[in-house]
Amino acid sequence: MRWIRAIPSLVVRQRRRVLLAWIAVVAAILPMARGVEGRLDTGARVPGSESAHVTELLATRFASPFARYAVLAVQGTPNALTDRGRATLRTIVDAVAANRAVAGTFSLLNSTDSLFVGSNGNTFVVVGLRPDVANIESVLPSLRRTTERVLPLLHLTSPAVELLWTGELPLTVDLRRVSADDASRAERRVLPLTLALLVLAFGALAAAVIPVAFGALSIALTLGCIALLTRVTPVSILVLNVATMLGLGLGIDYALLMVSRFREARRRGLDADAAAIEAATQAGHSIALSGAAVLVGFLSLLLVPLTDLRSIAIGGSVVTTLSVLLATTLLPGVLAALGERIEFGRIGTQRAAGDANTDFWRRWSTAVVRRPLLVLVLAAVPAIALAWQWRRLETRTPSGNWLPSSIESARGLNALQAMQRSGIVQSVRVVVELPSGTSVYSPDGWRAVARVSGKIAANARVARVRSLTGILGSTPSDNVLAAAPAALLKGFVSSDRQLALLEIMPSESGGIISAMSLVRELRAIDMVALTGIPGAHLVVGGLPAFNFDYGRRISSATPRVVALVVIGTFVALLCGFRSVLIPLKAITLNLLSVGAAFGAVVLVFNDGYGSRLLGLDHPLDGIFPAVPLLVFCTVFGLSMDYEVFLVSRVREARQRGANQSDAVVEGVSRTGGVITSAALVMIVVFAAFMMGEFVLMKILGFALAVAVLVDVTVIRLALGPSLLRLAGHWNWWPGRDKR
Repeated sequence: MRWIRAIPSLVVRQRRRVLLAWIAVVAAILPMARGVEGRLDTGARVPGSESAHVTELLATRFASPFARYAVLAVQGTPNALTDRGRATLRTIVDAVAANRAVAGTFSLLNSTDSLFVGSNGNTFVVVGLRPDVANIESVLPSLRRTTERVLPLLHLTSPAVELLWTGELPLTVDLRRVSADDASRAERRVLPLTLALLVLAFGALAAAVIPVAFGALSIALTLGCIALLTRVTPVSILVLNVATMLGLGLGIDYALLMVSRFREARRRGLDADAAAIEAATQAGHSIALSGAAVLVGFLSLLLVPLTDLRSIAIGGSVVTTLSVLLATTLLPGVLAALGERIEFGRIGTQRAAGDANTDFWRRWSTAVVRRPLLVLVLAAVPAIALAWQWRRLETRTPSGNWLPSSIESARGLNALQAMQRSGIVQSVRVVVELPSGTSVYSPDGWRAVARVSGKIAANARVARVRSLTGILGSTPSDNVLAAAPAALLKGFVSSDRQLALLEIMPSESGGIISAMSLVRELRAIDMVALTGIPGAHLVVGGLPAFNFDYGRRISSATPRVVALVVIGTFVALLCGFRSVLIPLKAITLNLLSVGAAFGAVVLVFNDGYGSRLLGLDHPLDGIFPAVPLLVFCTVFGLSMDYEVFLVSRVREARQRGANQSDAVVEGVSRTGGVITSAALVMIVVFAAFMMGEFVLMKILGFALAVAVLVDVTVIRLALGPSLLRLAGHWNWWPGRDKR
């Protein structure tokens, strides 16, 4: 493996060529990052699921103009049942119908159904979208411009009128956009604050600027790479959050470690080249090992067959790889070229975070190794108590009003809730599939659909059922079918007459949880027993079904992902340290960090302690299904940064001949400042996302910030050193304990 040890010397000696190579890479990739947001996918999919199958059936076998639709909430107009109210509604519908993306509209003008009139007299319009509209994001701005143009006319007679687009598709687009905006705002907040923190930590402006610059560069290059990937596969817009969060966190942390080792070597009298080579050798090994652990966590997410989580896996893997490469290939040469200029902008006589023998860390580590059992108990008890709250974690989409108040689709949903009609957004779309040779219009087929409709209507979770059998009544004659509106028939019966659609509006009082329970009950219906037709099937779709399928996919994949992360981390650390106990200890402590993060999430977001400080009006009754898995994979990788930093320095001390106690003291005193500074940067980054509007990212940012805080205080500076001291030479078994 001599060639691996020769790499640090090579990247320093050939730094001009390495720099030119990176300049070429940056010149090729960076321009692609411009406008990447517009190329990212705002939708979320569960490929191969029953809900996805219903979406496909509606798009391919029905000619309904409402296979894909949005809802326009109309409020502040005259009562919809009055002549004046209907005239106002006619103006709105005519304007919307003229939009080229609209396939059709359905409202009180088409039906006298009381569904269209809310308890407060307001109304709404169901707006079908043309099937050739590939992405709702491309037409939603056009729809909003249409309603904005008609508002001045409406305000002449109804000054309080509001037209608000909502529904599954607008909500999805708006939430993804809020997520992207949060990422942009977080980056703007974090960079200057991080720079200030690093100036205080390093005591020199130049040393502080380099990690921030490398973090920003890793983000920009990641976005350029993602832009390339969008040409071959859809990538979720959530990748912007991941790229920003990890690019700032990992990019800065890795550069911080490299700069610290370089300055430490310089203070020992090494020249710039020798110091850069030593930093690249020692810190480079730690960075590569840490990066491998982070990669294991993100690559494991590829096991989850969900488009947005796989996009996060791709984004996390790309930004981690680039952060490692920048820190281990480009940065050493930059440091060698800077030499003494790394101390430019020195502030007084402050010692940097990487200084070797700061009194505080030496005193602390000496106290730990003298009383390792006492420290172990005192640190473990509160961490375990916090992690114990993990048992109460409920993974489900929260009910209630948790959507950002700034987005139009959320205000539209609130308007529907005021009408007692929000169930239209949570509608369940049931498709009855009849076997070949049985038509929906045949007596047996019609009776089967009517029985299914009746059984569903009797469910206490259902507010109403709309089906062709309910509209037309008994088995229709040819004359009745000929007289029925073509759009009605196409909307409820497939072109081959073997599929019938039922639109189910869940009970208003049940909320999201009740709607998902309804999906489970509908899928349990025995169609053969109910209809008497062998081969009859029922498939359930709609937003509640999507949420149900999404949660099921995550639940089924979680054991495989957790196992892969744990095994992958064990193998990476086993190879890096040639030890069995070190990876076992690291995995145990990481699980404690993850548990503590989840315990804090339960206390704040479910129990409500301090939730108002984070911008929540009330506690949540569930945590989004994706959050625990994302936190687990991310924390498991990030926590390895500090484990690798600490254990590497302890091993170096042992190899120089120190006994185990002295080696632990040496390791903690040399890394305590670096680990604390790196963790503080991470916490600032995650806290910036915690302050955003998107609740999912708020929870994720909070959980990651808590995990890092617990990890850097309780785990790495108390439990970790205590266990290293107690294990003695067994830390390095079965490898040789070189002294």
